[in-house]
Amino acid sequence: MTKILTPNARPSEEFTDATAAVDRLTALYMEATGFLRDQFNAAMQDTPQEVRIRAFYPEVRFRTSSYAHVDTRLAFGHVSSPGTFAATITRPDLFRNYLIQQIGLLLENHGQPVIIGPSDTPIPVHFAVTGESAMEIPQDGAAEFTLRDVFDVPDLSTTNDDIVNGTYVPQDDVRPLAPFTAQRVDYSLARLAHYTATDPEHFQCHVLFTNYQFYVTEFEDYARAQLNDPNSGYTSFVSTGNVEITDGGTPLGETQKTPQMPTYHLKREDGSGITLVNIGVGPSNAKTATDHIAVLRPHAWLMVGHCAGLRNSQALGDFVLAHAYLREDHVLDDDLPVWTPIPALAEIQIALERAVAQVTQLEGYELKRVMRTGTVATIDNRNWELRDQSGPVQRLSQSRSIALDMESATIAANGYRFRVPYGTLLCVSDKPLHGELKLPGMASDFYKTQVARHLMIGIRAMELLRSTPLERIHSRKLRSFDETAFL
Repeated sequence: MTKILTPNARPSEEFTDATAAVDRLTALYMEATGFLRDQFNAAMQDTPQEVRIRAFYPEVRFRTSSYAHVDTRLAFGHVSSPGTFAATITRPDLFRNYLIQQIGLLLENHGQPVIIGPSDTPIPVHFAVTGESAMEIPQDGAAEFTLRDVFDVPDLSTTNDDIVNGTYVPQDDVRPLAPFTAQRVDYSLARLAHYTATDPEHFQCHVLFTNYQFYVTEFEDYARAQLNDPNSGYTSFVSTGNVEITDGGTPLGETQKTPQMPTYHLKREDGSGITLVNIGVGPSNAKTATDHIAVLRPHAWLMVGHCAGLRNSQALGDFVLAHAYLREDHVLDDDLPVWTPIPALAEIQIALERAVAQVTQLEGYELKRVMRTGTVATIDNRNWELRDQSGPVQRLSQSRSIALDMESATIAANGYRFRVPYGTLLCVSDKPLHGELKLPGMASDFYKTQVARHLMIGIRAMELLRSTPLERIHSRKLRSFDETAFL
C-alpha cells in the first residue's frame, strides 16, 4: 500500500478579522508549497519508493443560516441565501489586498466568522515551484521516476470555468464563494507569464488591450514622462522580460525573445496603474489574454485598437465608442451563448466619452465631428471583404453596425462572462466598403497623428475610472441570480 506523505495539518480555525484570516491563509499556503518544494528536491536526488507526496491548498469557508437583508446596492460581498460556501485559495501573497477586502465585506455584511483551514484539493507540484528559478519540473520520462506516481500534477478535468459559466454543480451542498478555484487561478498565472513575458505580480488593476505595436511605443513614451514627474503617482515601468525601470531616462535594453502578447505595466504602489497588452490580431488571442487576466480580478479592461469604418460619413481617424456588439467571432460560443446580450456599462461609457472630450477638447454635439457611438461587429475572418459581401453587409446593416474589428466583442463578452467591467473605443483606420482599403503607405499620416491621441484617451479613461468608487464600476448588470460573494 502506498504511503501518503503530507505536511502536519493545522486545524481549521474561525476568524472575525479579515487581515488575520488572510495571514492564516498565507501561512498554510507557504507551509504546503514549501513542503512540496523540499520533497521534490529530495526526490530528484533520491528516487522515492512507494510513497505519495501531497499537500493541499488552503481554503476559506463560510456558513450562514440567515436570510438577513444586506445592503444590496453593492453587487458583491454577500451571499444570497443560507448555506455553506467555500473557495480554495492560491498565492495569498499576490491576492492579499483582494482577499482582505472580500473577506472583510463578508464579515461585515453577515456578522458570521470565516473558517480557514486546509482544503481537500491537492496542489500540483508544478504550481508549487512557480517563481523558483532554480527549480524545474522535468518532462515526462526525464526523471528517474514517474512524476505523477509520486506528486500531484495539473488536472484539467477539474480546471475549468464552470463557476463563471453558471454550469457548476455543487458537491456535498457546498457552493462556491469565489469565481475561480485555486487550480484555475494557478493555471492562468502560469499562462500569463508564458504569453506576456511578465510576471503576474506586475499586472495593474486597469488593463488596456490593443491590436497594434504603434501603441506600445507611445505607451512607453508616456510612461517615461510620468516617471520623470514626481507628482504623477506612478512608480515604475515594466517591459517584457520583467525589465523594470524607475527613471524615465533608463534604457530598457534589447528583448531577447518577443512574446506572443507583449505586455507593459505602468505601476503605482497600490496596483492601480495601467497595464497595456498587445494582443495582436484576432479573437483567439483576445480570448486567450482575457481568459487568464480575469483571474487577477482587474477593475476594468478596455479595447483601444483599430477598426474598419462601415459608414460613408466616417473618416479615417474617427473614433467609435461601442455601445453594443455583434458577435461573429465564434470563439466564445461554447462558453457564452450568442443570444446572451452584452450590455454597455454606464460608468465605462461615461469615462470614455469624457476622456474623448478632454483629449480632443470637443464637447457635446461637437464630439460628433470625431466620434460615433454604435454597434461594433467582431468577426473571425480578416479578409472578409474578399468574399461575396451581400450576406455580411446585409447583417451588418441590420445590426446597425458602424465599425468592424476582430477583437472587441470577444473582449467585451469575456468581460461580461468573468464579471470584469469592459468597454471599447476604436479608431477608424480603413473603410473597405467605400474603397479605402488598409494598404502599405496609405495610412501613414493617420498613424502619426492619431495613435498618440487615441492612446491618451484610453489612459485618461482609466485615470477617470481610478477615481470612481469600486462599487460603482462593478455593476450589478454583470452579476447573475445566485452569484459568488467574492468579486
